[in-house]
Amino acid sequence: MDFSQLVRNRYSVRAYKPDPVGEDQLRQVLEAARLAPTANNQQPFQLIVIQTQGREEELQRIYNRDWFVGAPVVICACGIPGGAWIREDKKNYAVVDVAIVMDHLILAATDLGLGTCWVGAFNEQATREILGLPDGVEPIAFTPLGYPADQPKPKARKPLEELVRYERW
Repeated sequence: MDFSQLVRNRYSVRAYKPDPVGEDQLRQVLEAARLAPTANNQQPFQLIVIQTQGREEELQRIYNRDWFVGAPVVICACGIPGGAWIREDKKNYAVVDVAIVMDHLILAATDLGLGTCWVGAFNEQATREILGLPDGVEPIAFTPLGYPADQPKPKARKPLEELVRYERW
């Protein structure tokens, strides 16, 4: 599908079929994330791929929604602030880089007929414990990954005129 159709088709999936995600599809999604642009090409991120089967209860400590563990795979995107580019005003770009990586990942998944849902409202302490995150690694976002078992609802978005300014504020 072309890019315009892809961004229109992507939606936050909250129901998943139990069908497994093929290794080739998973690799394609992860490869899209790897190729995402990051500040100064430093790639200060790690992706943790988690098979959900048999880990549902544990993973629900991270985010307590049934649909979160309904997909066969959950991916955690982590930033590594110590490896990120830092702007001259000391703004660390690790979170920005991880956001771009996640965007590439979810769009690649959509292109392959897979569903995702960006999750940022998770329990950080449970995440650290369950995934064994070392100091210096920051969990930024999660997404389930699997085949959608629901249908998209109409997207509520502001009109372009409310979001774009030209030349100055």
